[in-house]
Amino acid sequence: MEHVTNIYMVTRDYPKEEFFGIVSQMRRAAVSITSNIAEGYGRLYGKETVKFLSNARGSASELETQIIISRNLGFAADDKLVELQKQIVEILRMLSALIKTLE
Repeated sequence: MEHVTNIYMVTRDYPKEEFFGIVSQMRRAAVSITSNIAEGYGRLYGKETVKFLSNARGSASELETQIIISRNLGFAADDKLVELQKQIVEILRMLSALIKTLE
């Protein structure tokens, strides 16, 4: 859940006109990653767990794209966005490995 906190901290300094745009999308995607992982593990059957982990992976990919867009537009310090991107890449790696193990 650390990535959610980090996304909220970085995006609060984004331009105010982006609050209902990319800020909202990034925050929803970050929360969606964690929520889908939790919901997947709350299920009793492997296929359902994999489905929710796949959803989490999709949200992580979405968030990675939004971070790249933010870097391109200079919405935050590059070092902060690079660190967020590293976190998301690691989350994607772990989710992929976990999905592969469960399938």
